[in-house]
Amino acid sequence: MTTEMEDILGTAANWRANGRQVALATVVTTWGSSPRPVGSQLVVDDKGAFLGSVSGGCIEGAVIEVAKDVMKSGTPKTLEFGVSNEQAWEVGLACGGKVRVFVERVE
Repeated sequence: MTTEMEDILGTAANWRANGRQVALATVVTTWGSSPRPVGSQLVVDDKGAFLGSVSGGCIEGAVIEVAKDVMKSGTPKTLEFGVSNEQAWEVGLACGGKVRVFVERVE
C-alpha cells in the first residue's frame, strides 16, 4: 500500500519523466489552526495539473501560482500565510493560524 506522499512523489517523477516541468510544495511549519500537517505536499506541473494539498481555500491557489513561477525561474520560495481568527474562514482555515510552505522545482 502506498501513502499519499509516495503517490505525490511518484506523480512528480512520472511527470518529469514525461518531459513536464514540475514544482513541489511542502508544508514546513504550522502554528495554530492548519488543515494540513507539516510534511503535507502538493505537486504542480506546467500544464496546470496538481495532486495533493498543503492547506485549502485561497492559500492553495496562491501556492499553485507561486509554483508556476518557481518552475520557470528555478528559484525556490518559502511562503508564509497567517490570519486572525476573524479572517480565518475567508481564507479556508478553521480558525486563526499560520502555515509556512516551501516551493521548489523538481529536476
